[in-house]
Amino acid sequence: QVQLVESGGGLVQAGGSLRLSCAVSGRTTSRYAMGWFRQAPGKERDLVAAISWRGGSTFYSDSVKGRFTISKDNAKNTVYLQMNSLKPEDTAVYYCAADPAFGLVTNRADYDYWGQGTQVTVSS
Repeated sequence: QVQLVESGGGLVQAGGSLRLSCAVSGRTTSRYAMGWFRQAPGKERDLVAAISWRGGSTFYSDSVKGRFTISKDNAKNTVYLQMNSLKPEDTAVYYCAADPAFGLVTNRADYDYWGQGTQVTVSS
């Protein structure tokens, strides 16, 4: 069994920054591609960023490109999402997800494991 635990969410003013972390535990000998999703009230859970197992490939949604950075530390079994220049429309619950794959995984349905989510609120 694999567990994902997010941390780092909170309340921040527009223009501010937050760094989310997602610690992977359990069967960590497997290789995992990782993704960060977000879900605002009444909306779908959408992919924000994804990273391949080795970290050599990344994907960003258009809404966060240039502001967010995804990275991973395989030695620590942790993936990060650095969020800069935050906007009120970034307010959502952020989830990390893992899939035992080498390459980028951009389809929500392909992710096998999910964290419980962390709330990010950006005030105007």
